[in-house]
Amino acid sequence: MATLKTKTIQPSTGTNVNLGNAGTAILVNSDSIQTNVYKDSGGNTIFQSDGAGTLSNVNTALTGAGPKLILSQTATTGTANISFTANIDSTYDVYMFMFINIHPSTDGARLDFQGSTDGGSTYGVDLSSTAFTAYHHQNGSGGTLTYAASRDQGSGTTFQEICSGIGTDNDQNGAGILYLYSPASTTYMKNWCCRSNVYELGDYTQEYFMSGYFNTTSAINALRFQMHTGNIDDGTIKMYGIS
Repeated sequence: MATLKTKTIQPSTGTNVNLGNAGTAILVNSDSIQTNVYKDSGGNTIFQSDGAGTLSNVNTALTGAGPKLILSQTATTGTANISFTANIDSTYDVYMFMFINIHPSTDGARLDFQGSTDGGSTYGVDLSSTAFTAYHHQNGSGGTLTYAASRDQGSGTTFQEICSGIGTDNDQNGAGILYLYSPASTTYMKNWCCRSNVYELGDYTQEYFMSGYFNTTSAINALRFQMHTGNIDDGTIKMYGIS
């Protein structure tokens, strides 16, 4: 068997270098192949990297049907709000917003959200909502499941509460998931639902189940999350698309 040793192989003409014939298996005895674009024999891109470890283009056959991370935003001390003003459109049937380790600047603050039909220029879409909660103290006392009449809206344009009573102790936080369904529809109302849990300022766990709909046939194309008072001092909100 002959051995060819070289640092670079370049085509004599064009841009392609052909290794072997059709149907021939090429064995590469190496622990890595370094390339920014990998294509099949038909010239279709399998994946593409920006050269710095980030995939900028992945063939849809490789990505599966699970949630696709679109954008992640992390608050720092004094963040007034976290807003998503792009990429909420007809690309996905469902948009999932995962909020993690939300820590407020004001003790007992709640996390609210609202939608926009003008790309985030204004917020205050009419919505209707309903809610119930459950809680249990660290010391084992208490424990109820209650319809939360004070946390829903019959028809209102204010920001909707989705996570309440978060404490400001160093280890206290709130977390949850909000789903927004078919926001680009111009026929139907925009349903949403949210489930969250809080390490409450009174040292108990409180779970929130909230849902509702934006009472508009206009497309919802932006969402904003903010504390009802004070700022977000820490926490991350990630937006995913689900086909």
